[in-house]
Amino acid sequence: MNIGPLRIDPPLLLAPMAGFSNAAFRQMVCRFGGVGLLTTEMVHARGFLEMERRRKGLSDRLFGLDRPGDTPTAVQIWDNDAQALAETAEKLLRQFPISAIDLNFGCPMEDVTLKADAGAWLLQFPEQMENIVRQVVAAAGSVPVTAKIRLGWSADSLNVLENAQMLEEAGVQALTVHGRTACQMYRGEADWEKIAAVKTVLRKIPLIGNGDLRTPRQAARAFHDYGVDGVMVGREALKRPWFFRQTQLLMAGEPEEVWNFSLTPKEQKALLLEHFRLLLEQHTEQESTMMMRRFAPCYGTGLAYAKRFRVAIATASTAEAFYQVVEEFFPVELHPGYK
Repeated sequence: MNIGPLRIDPPLLLAPMAGFSNAAFRQMVCRFGGVGLLTTEMVHARGFLEMERRRKGLSDRLFGLDRPGDTPTAVQIWDNDAQALAETAEKLLRQFPISAIDLNFGCPMEDVTLKADAGAWLLQFPEQMENIVRQVVAAAGSVPVTAKIRLGWSADSLNVLENAQMLEEAGVQALTVHGRTACQMYRGEADWEKIAAVKTVLRKIPLIGNGDLRTPRQAARAFHDYGVDGVMVGREALKRPWFFRQTQLLMAGEPEEVWNFSLTPKEQKALLLEHFRLLLEQHTEQESTMMMRRFAPCYGTGLAYAKRFRVAIATASTAEAFYQVVEEFFPVELHPGYK
């Protein structure tokens, strides 16, 4: 799959997730491979510009962008101010080796929609979206601009086809569609038939589907069943940073015993500690420990004591407490049946 001049291979993309898609998590995903494009947490345009004005340094959400890896990385930006978004895109591209700029027209959270009139709120205002896209595309120059949208604001205003056509004409070079409305938030099921319908109105840009891809089989089948050019995965990758590698192997025709792999307890422990180390490079000890409460249970998936580990790790508030819990549940001679 190509996004303008950018080759995405394999066409498996990491979704931007506030509080999760930080540099440490992106690095963990890349350890396994299989992901074709990474995306940062979303960056508020006017917030970014204000930090620059006050010379407060980089936002945590941009940590690591000055150390480019082998996998292309996009930065997702959001606001309802076209000029601020264009200026932010221009400044980001001047400072960092960014592969693409992604415009957030899909976030359904109230702090973004109802309080800031941005994200998925803008799905109701196509002319404003178009103005934003045209200004950001002009500011980005040769770097491709993409957009992420939903089916519409509500079930009574499903304007995804009209918005898709408008966004392509305005200059986006790839479109990601999440198969819910903004009002649905993350309730119910993503409607992949409606995502597939978007392909019929796009002339040349790739369509990326997003929503409820819970297994590598579902992710791989989406290409055939719904005609998408790429898939974006978020929440399942939090549970299994190796999700992309499994999907890539499956799509390459590898047998199930190859792609449907699991990690040994020793491997899970090593990854857990490495993830924490990476977070400590980016955040304070307290922040890193609190964040690992979300991530740590992923590394106990499938083990007999996983539930007890999840409860225990939720009480850790310092690095020392975190390490104590890990050592309690992941002793050196651990075996899969350990309780």
